[in-house]
Amino acid sequence: MTPKYFDIHTHVNFSVFDADRDEVIKRAQDAGVMMMNVGTQKDTSRKAIELAEQYEGVYACIGLHPIHCDRSHHDEAETGEGGVEFTSRGEVFDYDYYLELARHTKVLAIGETGLDYYHRELLDGSQEAIDENVAKQRESFLAHIRLAQEVGKPLMIHGRPTKGSMDAYNDIIDILESEAKKAPITANFHFFVGDIPTAKRILGNGWTMSFDGPITFAKEYADLVRYLPLSSMMVETDAPYATPVPHRGKRNEPSYVSYIAKHIATIRGEDEEAVREALFANSLRVFRPLS
Repeated sequence: MTPKYFDIHTHVNFSVFDADRDEVIKRAQDAGVMMMNVGTQKDTSRKAIELAEQYEGVYACIGLHPIHCDRSHHDEAETGEGGVEFTSRGEVFDYDYYLELARHTKVLAIGETGLDYYHRELLDGSQEAIDENVAKQRESFLAHIRLAQEVGKPLMIHGRPTKGSMDAYNDIIDILESEAKKAPITANFHFFVGDIPTAKRILGNGWTMSFDGPITFAKEYADLVRYLPLSSMMVETDAPYATPVPHRGKRNEPSYVSYIAKHIATIRGEDEEAVREALFANSLRVFRPLS
């Protein structure tokens, strides 16, 4: 495979790909797409490593997604295009378990971790339940940060604010800035949906942001994509979710990451090949995959 793109955040390790996983990975390899499968719990993190061991150009990110810090139900309307209905059993972050996984040479990052305030309505609605959930998320997030610092690998940040707010992003950045005083932190804000002031805070700390299929059809990303230095950006699919044009309505997959890179070039009015090369170089610089 001659790599041209790096889908830095995808979930081919999820069960939705069980029937045709090999074909999906082969299509990505044929298109020159490296990928990093991101774990969201113990089992999917372990699966991400198994796939990394099995395939060329496939890497892993391991961690506990903040929505899995509690039991909760997620239907197809909430999980979005390409998503499937599921119930989270809830999990407490097992530091020693994830430390063992994190030491694997094909594990490039820790996460996805952070704070998710969007799903508060999935709790029982009481302030006590919300406060308890946020406390669990923060505890897990701090443990991921400590793990990333211990093994010297970047954090894959999940931030999802409440509607019309930047609250989760602000809290995440506050925590990261505080913890970075203890030891250096490299962080990428995956599927970034924040505003320019929030992006400025991220840039000020030397961190990066990655973008997904919605930039191919949602106009509200344009000003941000034009504003950001190209050196601060990467691309991802978050497959099976967030499928880009021209495949909207279908399950997403890593081979579609090229559409996102091309659309970034279109939005910025820059040469498509130069943008592709820059985005790919950024991914190699931040995540340092094996040669």
